[in-house]
Amino acid sequence: MQAGNEAPGNEGRRPYIGGQALLEGVMMRSPHSFSIVCRRRSGELVVRERPIVDARQGARGWPLVRGVMTLVESLRLGSEALRFSAEIYERDLAEAEAEGAPKPKPPSALATLSWPVVALALASPDDAPGPAADEGGKGAKGAQALMIGVALLMFIAAPQGAAWLVNRVLGLGLDIRDAGFQLLTGAFKLTIVVGYLALIRRVPEIRRVFQYHGAEHKSISAYEAGEELVVANARSKTTLHPRCGTTFLVLVALVSVIIFSAVAPFLPRFGLSSGLLENVALFLLKLPFIPVIAAVTFELQRFTAKFCTTGPLRALLLPGFAVQKITTVEPDDDQLEVALASLRAALSRETEPARAPARVTESTFASYETFVQKGVFSTP
Repeated sequence: MQAGNEAPGNEGRRPYIGGQALLEGVMMRSPHSFSIVCRRRSGELVVRERPIVDARQGARGWPLVRGVMTLVESLRLGSEALRFSAEIYERDLAEAEAEGAPKPKPPSALATLSWPVVALALASPDDAPGPAADEGGKGAKGAQALMIGVALLMFIAAPQGAAWLVNRVLGLGLDIRDAGFQLLTGAFKLTIVVGYLALIRRVPEIRRVFQYHGAEHKSISAYEAGEELVVANARSKTTLHPRCGTTFLVLVALVSVIIFSAVAPFLPRFGLSSGLLENVALFLLKLPFIPVIAAVTFELQRFTAKFCTTGPLRALLLPGFAVQKITTVEPDDDQLEVALASLRAALSRETEPARAPARVTESTFASYETFVQKGVFSTP
């Protein structure tokens, strides 16, 4: 979640912080730090932090180019964080079973199948401070490929297929390259994404992740307001944030309608006898435009987050905020502690770089109070 190196309204003074909700945890990242904090069933906090390189220079910082590169980087970091949080959760399951104690309920099949969609809604395409060290290996690449596959299915294949079916059944007579057909496709994009998010919000495991999503937003809002990073300050903030991955998904749907409406009439026609085959051909022709859509959406979200948070232009944020009401749930204080701990851990490398370790560190704290009292992770 971000629109630059610093929090909006605090340019040049405070390092940017972005984040993502996890399974019983929160990931935060700053220009030089990537931190993950998860809460175990015992109440302990597991803190994992490592350096990343702030390399937003050269072509990586060019408008449009930066959008594609940072989206890929955000998915990579998000995949790594999600995998780590899943490993911590599995440790709790194994230890509870070994102790004969009531063990945490394993994720349901629906929750497991929903993870790629949840990851897309939570992984903000920020102006990521990478490249980061690739510690994910094949697992991380597989997770990224799965998320990209889900994105193609939900944002191109399924909406276009639904629009084609409705067009045919109702006899609307729309050519698949007409602007009207693209508008119908866009309506199905929003319907599919919003409907699916509303459905999985009812799954208890996903709802808890959405609570951590709210905790992440509240903590970052407290930081951007220049307030002390304590639970009371974070609790008073809204769960909505303009640089959220959910808002990005909504903007992608809107931007894609505009771009495809403009370019579809000029795409080549193959004269295939089957309407289904013509649809498949159009789907393949749309794929090269995905980076363009991502790049334009990134710049649009960057603009709205920086200039539209107050005044009449705030209306531009309302569609994203409306869908965020699905993907964020009011967190409890324990979840706010996790988000604040992750935020403090990320900031520690920015404020005290000389003390920061050069490699990955993983520590366990008995409680949030212990974490704060250790004084290892301070705030600016």
